[in-house]
Amino acid sequence: MEQLDEKISDVFGELSIYKSPTINTMFSNKTLPSFIKDWLIKKYTMSNRQIDKDGMIDFMNKHLVGSINNVKRKLTVDNETVSLLSRFRIETDIKNNVLRFEVPDVGIKISDGVIPKYVAEENPTLKDGEHWGVISLMYEPPVGKAKGVINLYKFKPFQPYLVSLEMFREFRKQFSIDEWINILVKAMEYNPYECGEYGFSSVDKKLLLISRLLVFVQPNLNLIELAPKGTGKSYVFSNLSKYGWMFSGGKVTRAKLFYDMGTKAPGIITQKDYVAFDEISTISFSDTSEMLGALKGYLESGKFTLSNFEGTSSAGIILLGNIAITKEGKPKNACFMKELPPMFQESALLDRFHGFIEGWDLIRINEDILLDGVTINVEYFSEILHQLRDDASYNMVVSDLIDVPDGADTRDKNAIFRIATGYLKLLFPHVQNKHDISYDDFENYCLIPAIKKRAIIKEQISMLDPEFKNYVPDFTVKR
Repeated sequence: MEQLDEKISDVFGELSIYKSPTINTMFSNKTLPSFIKDWLIKKYTMSNRQIDKDGMIDFMNKHLVGSINNVKRKLTVDNETVSLLSRFRIETDIKNNVLRFEVPDVGIKISDGVIPKYVAEENPTLKDGEHWGVISLMYEPPVGKAKGVINLYKFKPFQPYLVSLEMFREFRKQFSIDEWINILVKAMEYNPYECGEYGFSSVDKKLLLISRLLVFVQPNLNLIELAPKGTGKSYVFSNLSKYGWMFSGGKVTRAKLFYDMGTKAPGIITQKDYVAFDEISTISFSDTSEMLGALKGYLESGKFTLSNFEGTSSAGIILLGNIAITKEGKPKNACFMKELPPMFQESALLDRFHGFIEGWDLIRINEDILLDGVTINVEYFSEILHQLRDDASYNMVVSDLIDVPDGADTRDKNAIFRIATGYLKLLFPHVQNKHDISYDDFENYCLIPAIKKRAIIKEQISMLDPEFKNYVPDFTVKR
């Protein structure tokens, strides 16, 4: 693994980063996503790979939202400027022709904050939706009838480097498939060592872990994962990308997810690459029948209609839940879809999910598998995954390589094509046409895993509804 670390450093250069459990202890009392941690680690890593601990701690104490009290008082009463490392949300105020922002963690409401035009012009990425960065704030007192506002007068994003898919493809060409699989595991902040029962003891287990990234790279891909507690599913979807959203229990409304008819504001699903429903058994919906109808339409076509609003999105949906297992590590109930809430046990809805991840075959997170070595910067990695979503060339490669059997169910075909395309993007991002990959590699790493994930969905639906076939037709590679 030391040899792979050196190779990652040589190939990726400044886009690589050294991580260890020791470094992570510096964030033990901070609730920060991985891409923010990586930004801080990179910012305060010296040439000898040592961390400027004093500098990092001082920065976090000054700029992290969690360590700052009474931000609004400092701005308004004490007339101070404040800089925060924080998430914030932007919304265009069409009526007044201004760009507004809010910082919920410190009580700055959307009606309080304004982004000056020169800041928006200097930072074209500042569009409606959620962002992360270092924001500098100042208060402008009321003038005449105009009320006072908080100005975001400076913004520093987390991308001091070029994010180029072409360059990433060139990087990939320099690694074998086994090396690349290990790199992806490391990018997810785990050690890909052969650690027996305490680690990822086979390529299959590593690929199963990597399959959690499918919704990061493939538009409108809908998956389900059931796993025992402590296998890290929540961590992946809430920490590795700022382009995802995770609901963790509680009530989910149609307005929050799809469209708010009162404010005429599109919901979360139109703003993100994926939406994860964690602890799905603890999530409730304000109007189950209304949500069921909206979900059916969206899962099928990526479109939804509410009142007079027609919305579209490429966001995938993934359901995450816990499952009871036997001593042998297998589900206690053969029909494990019964672990889902009743709403999600309807066959017509389940059929719209493309694949299933068998999370019980993944190991429980332990100290042995926490990353200690060189990896790709998560911030950079998440940007690459985000860009891979929109590259349609991979769809053509998959279409050229898969032979669809006569009479194949359209949903089966769409599911297998989407999952296989996701695997192609993750494992072989350098492939631009069918001649760039061997038939065996495509079959073993893309097609067979895709068929297996879809087959589980079909088998489970047939247990709930005998009208459904319990198998997937024989999709093969065109040779």
